[in-house]
Amino acid sequence: MTQRHMDRLTSFDTSFLANEKANGHMAIGAVLMCAGRAPSEDDFLAHIRSRVHLLPRLRQRLLYPPLGLGTPFWVDYPDFDIHQHLRRVSLPAPGSEAQFHALVGEKLAPALDRAKPLWELIVVEGFEDDRFAIVYKTHHAMADGISAVDIGMLLFDTEPNPEPARDEAPWTPARSPSRAALAVHAGSGIAATIARLGRWLRRAVREPQRARKRAADGLIGIWEVSWNLVRRAPKVPFNTEIGTARSFSWAAFELTDFKHIKNALGGTVNDVTLTVTAGALRRWLLEHDVRVDGIELKALVPVSIRTENEHGELGNKLTAMRGPLPVGESDPVERLRVVSVAMDKLKASKQPLGAEAIWGFNDWFRDFAPPVLLGPTAAINFSTRLFNLLVTNFPGPQIPFYLLGREVTTVYPVGFLARNHALAIAILSYNGGVGFGLLADPAVVPDAERIADHLAASVDELMAAAQIASPADGNELAGDDRPRFARERERLGRD
Repeated sequence: MTQRHMDRLTSFDTSFLANEKANGHMAIGAVLMCAGRAPSEDDFLAHIRSRVHLLPRLRQRLLYPPLGLGTPFWVDYPDFDIHQHLRRVSLPAPGSEAQFHALVGEKLAPALDRAKPLWELIVVEGFEDDRFAIVYKTHHAMADGISAVDIGMLLFDTEPNPEPARDEAPWTPARSPSRAALAVHAGSGIAATIARLGRWLRRAVREPQRARKRAADGLIGIWEVSWNLVRRAPKVPFNTEIGTARSFSWAAFELTDFKHIKNALGGTVNDVTLTVTAGALRRWLLEHDVRVDGIELKALVPVSIRTENEHGELGNKLTAMRGPLPVGESDPVERLRVVSVAMDKLKASKQPLGAEAIWGFNDWFRDFAPPVLLGPTAAINFSTRLFNLLVTNFPGPQIPFYLLGREVTTVYPVGFLARNHALAIAILSYNGGVGFGLLADPAVVPDAERIADHLAASVDELMAAAQIASPADGNELAGDDRPRFARERERLGRD
């Protein structure tokens, strides 16, 4: 894995730093539910110590060049102490679900300390039943949704019988550069930028037709992104100033249900997740006496452009689309059709290329332009003019993970709240299930758990329609071969 001392952040990675405010930090992560008793503190510590060398970024921090000479660098942190990143908390008796919800919100609220490596793992024990949890946080500048899954694949096992913990691999941190050395290193990036520009011009001369097409696609895409700024997203109650507190709610479903819905009614699994989200938000808005007739909310939908050989690389390989959430449509089948048609048009459009072109253009200047100049671009990218909330959906591994022999049963991903966005919904498929994680500002959305309830109702109405459209397939899925997430929903009191 090419994670070296003095790697430089891309402009897109840096935008998550530039957009971070006291009331809107850019940490993402997951809440992982595990079966059985939590491993002892010593065993867990030894386990993580034996693997931390596999991801060098976990022992690196950010270092900014003097005089604002470009984006920051990842440098080895000589004072790295694993104890500062691994924590253990116990729920007070009786260890109820409500207590766990409150604890997760409390742990997700603080921003990560930029002076240290940007991650932490919190083991939660003390549940009234036989399980424990891990709350994982990392900064979005370090990892997108896909590479966060890759981190899990390194920290966890794919077999129930774990390998014995090895001793921590020897590590000698590279010396942090002085301010003068850092300025020289940052300045050398200008020459690298000029060299990249030269290579780009030579390719353009050798392949003029390809260069013209890429330039034309990028310009069309930038126009489409700019046009979205004119077609502002509608105003809804959760698009307002937010505070520093956080709440986290979740819901779990069967992936086979989502596949059955898309097979019977059309679209993709991603279209189904957006439709489920739109149905839940419609119910919540109606409960709050918000008129929804003819309203289509806009979701910021990240799209991974990470290639197969880039898995395990940290940093962000994302572009974004402004996806539809037709909350004004009462018929769930029509709602799915609207989403599916709109997403097909978006995929065929140049909008993702436009967003990629903007950040690619910024990358030309990352070696010498002050990061503060990314602020306006980042502010536009995360503006309520463009979208109402983040809805991110990434495919996860379809095999079970284990932590020292304990199965990871469900995974609820954690998104981020941008300025004036009091709700974010992250979705991840894992081992035959689909976990929804709802991050909210409790002062603005005090009843986010109601949206989680409505997700279940939205899935149920789509399943009912799919059963009518394709009853034979539905009967095959209606037996006892999907008990795990049904039990999860029952335990949450949402059946």
